[in-house]
Amino acid sequence: MLFLVAAFLLLGILIGAAAHLPLPAVLAAASAIGGWLIAFGVRERLAHGRDH
Repeated sequence: MLFLVAAFLLLGILIGAAAHLPLPAVLAAASAIGGWLIAFGVRERLAHGRDH
């Protein structure tokens, strides 16, 4: 339950910050985060593929 409260608090802070930034800055940050998540997912899939 505490995790959900913390997650909603963080989400509210991020959405509030994004509302005050220009759209190109939000899109650049979103693409950077998305790229990092894709790279992390590919790396994890490759690492688990070698173990099995």
